[in-house]
Amino acid sequence: MKQLRCPLNGLRNINEFVHGGEVRTSPHAQQGTDAQWADYVFTRDNARGVVTEWWCHAPSSLWFIAERDTATDRVLGTWTHDEWMRLHPEGA
Repeated sequence: MKQLRCPLNGLRNINEFVHGGEVRTSPHAQQGTDAQWADYVFTRDNARGVVTEWWCHAPSSLWFIAERDTATDRVLGTWTHDEWMRLHPEGA
């Protein structure tokens, strides 16, 4: 059985999670152009290798960040948004 570690609830069955996509910086709410917003909403890198992603533990509704190697599907770590921001003050 495949499992994922929720930062709040520990190791859980993967069926309890929803993938939210890559962690990316959105365009500025008021100054972003239509093209920038279209790119943000519809374009994905789909990179091979280590990616930073949003995941949600559905039973607790906790959104958190995971680093995952897409080549091996191995999860390297999971963090709450606050933990991630302390580790990466440049942003997420």
